[in-house]
Amino acid sequence: MSTPLEPEYSASGPVPGGRPGRKLGPIATGVSSTHRAWLEPTRDRYLASGLTLAEMSGRVPLAKSKLSELMRGVGLYPRWELLEGIAGVLDMPVWPLQRLWRQAALDAQKSREWIERSAGSPPVTTSAVVPPLEHGAFRETVEDSYRRYCQVFLFDDPCEAAVADTFDLLWLSWNGALASPDMRNYAWKILRATVMAKTPHVDGRPDLGHAAFDTVALRAMTDVAAGMAQMAESLELFKAISRLPEVPLDVVVLRSLCGFTPEETSGLLGLSKPTVQSSERYAERFLDNIFNPPDTEGPTE
Repeated sequence: MSTPLEPEYSASGPVPGGRPGRKLGPIATGVSSTHRAWLEPTRDRYLASGLTLAEMSGRVPLAKSKLSELMRGVGLYPRWELLEGIAGVLDMPVWPLQRLWRQAALDAQKSREWIERSAGSPPVTTSAVVPPLEHGAFRETVEDSYRRYCQVFLFDDPCEAAVADTFDLLWLSWNGALASPDMRNYAWKILRATVMAKTPHVDGRPDLGHAAFDTVALRAMTDVAAGMAQMAESLELFKAISRLPEVPLDVVVLRSLCGFTPEETSGLLGLSKPTVQSSERYAERFLDNIFNPPDTEGPTE
């Protein structure tokens, strides 16, 4: 069945000049977050390469129509050997790509036998398994802090997976990170998107119930009645926090729940200290208006 032509795009905007022939359509609805984790950077690298689908098809053992389906997340989940061929053409680091592919394969209900048969031997070349030195240094600097942020939203195993995915995705897009105005902000956006993709949402807002049940006040409670009252109060507070816009929410999480200083928060977010401070003031006013709404009725006689 034919489909309408779609304008080509990438994370940085339309490709100058466009390409002849059929354009690559958008990622299909319903593609899982773990599938998107490797698909989006692969599409971005393809869109930046200047290659057409026909040219790509000539370099990998896959028909143009099937290549288009793979790049849109349509049809059967692809075997690793196909993705590995695409990675070679696009000069993508193979090791993090394969790890993300494996995780998405499990989510796609593929058996471990199918995964191992499809993946074959793991990549062994130095360039495939060793990230850039700067990447390793950056990871060593921020990994523990990223984990503390993640633990507010996710339990241990999903949190560890989110942090690992973040650094794999950063590795895949390392050139983009280096070219960005602030690498710290670039990396933080990857972390945030990865964590939010794994975090349960209620009415479109991240569910912070996990954090509410893990507060120091609740853990210290010994009186059941007092504990239940504190629990209800905490749940309301965290529900209100979840309604904050993106930056104030992250500032509140880092400052109030993780205990980072304004300077540390500024460094993690890749934002100026005045921006962090103004975001924190905004959050304080926002929450105060929820729990202490102003009296607008005026005096009565």
